[in-house]
Amino acid sequence: MTTSGRHAAPAPVVVEDLLGPPWVARTIPLGDISDGGEEPAAPDVATLVHHEDAGSAPRAVLYLPGFVDYFFQAEHAQAWIDAGYDFYGLDMRRSGRSTNGHPRPDDVRDLRVHDEEIGKALAVVQEGGPRPVVLLGHSTGGLQAVLWAADHPGSIDAVVLNSPWLDLNAGWFQRGPLTAVIDRLGGWLPSLPVGSLNQAYGRYLHTGTGGDWDYDLTLKPHEGFPARAGFVRTVRRAHAEVGRGLEVSVPVLLCCSTRSGDNRHPGPADLSTSDVVLDVGQMISRAPMIGEDVTILQVPGGVHDLALSAPTSREYYTRSAIEWADARLAGGDASGR
Repeated sequence: MTTSGRHAAPAPVVVEDLLGPPWVARTIPLGDISDGGEEPAAPDVATLVHHEDAGSAPRAVLYLPGFVDYFFQAEHAQAWIDAGYDFYGLDMRRSGRSTNGHPRPDDVRDLRVHDEEIGKALAVVQEGGPRPVVLLGHSTGGLQAVLWAADHPGSIDAVVLNSPWLDLNAGWFQRGPLTAVIDRLGGWLPSLPVGSLNQAYGRYLHTGTGGDWDYDLTLKPHEGFPARAGFVRTVRRAHAEVGRGLEVSVPVLLCCSTRSGDNRHPGPADLSTSDVVLDVGQMISRAPMIGEDVTILQVPGGVHDLALSAPTSREYYTRSAIEWADARLAGGDASGR
C-alpha cells in the first residue's frame, strides 16, 4: 500500500471539538493511500483532539482508539491532565472524526499506513520541545501502539495498553485455516466483508439503550462497520508479528479485565463486569512477547474499554495507569515486583 498525491492536501485547521470547550480538534492532512485503483471520496486526514492550551505540561499522552471507535473518553483524559500530562486523542485516518466521507470507514489494508498520522501527531505533541510521551492504545489501537513502539525506538517513552487486540478471540479453525483463507482473500478481494461487531456491548454502553456513556453513534455505531478481508489480513499478520516477538524497548503496562465473558450472547453480568470482545487470557499469554519490560494490570470488573467500566473499576484502572507512568517516567519501578 502506497501513498499518492491525487488530492491537494488541505491546510491544517483547528476548531472547537465535538466534546466542547476546552477541547479542540486539529485536522492533520495526510497522503492518500492506494486502494488498488479505487479513488477515495476525499483526502485522507487524521484528527488530533486536545485542550486548547495543551503544550506546556512536562509530560504527554497520545491516545489511539480502537476499531469502530473514536476519542470521547474525556473523564479518563482529564485524570491524566490533572496529574500533570497533556492529553491528545488521535482519530486515525478513515476512523471517527477522520472518516471524511470515505465509503468504507475503518478500512485500511496495512496497519502501518497509520504510522504517518502517529508520527505527525507526535510532532505536534513535541512542538514546544522534547518531553516524555506515553503512547496509550485501546484494542486495535493497542496493537497499533506496540507496532509503532517496536518500529520506532526512541520516539516514545512508555506504552499503556487498554485491552489490546493481540490475537483473534475465536477457536482453532478461525485462528488457523480460516486465517489462511482470509490472508489470500485479502489480496484478491480486499473490500469483501468477512466479519462484523456484536451489538450487545455498544448497547450496554450507550445512554440511548440504558448505558452510562453518551457518544456519537454516527462515529461509533452499535452495529459497527464491516470488517473487510484486507483489514483482517493486516491485523492477523500483525498478530503473527506479536507472536514472533516484537522487542519493544520501552516499559509497557498491559491492562485488562480479570475475565472474559461470552462474546456471542453476553448476559447482563458479562456485559457489566467482563471483556465480552477480546480474550483476556490471550492478552496475558502474549504480554511477554511484546518486550522485556511488560507489567500486567488486571482490573476487577473491567469491561473491554476499561475507561468505560463501572466507577470503581475505571477509577482503579485510571489511578493505577497514571501511578505506573509517573514511576516509570521518573526512572522507578511501578510493577509491584
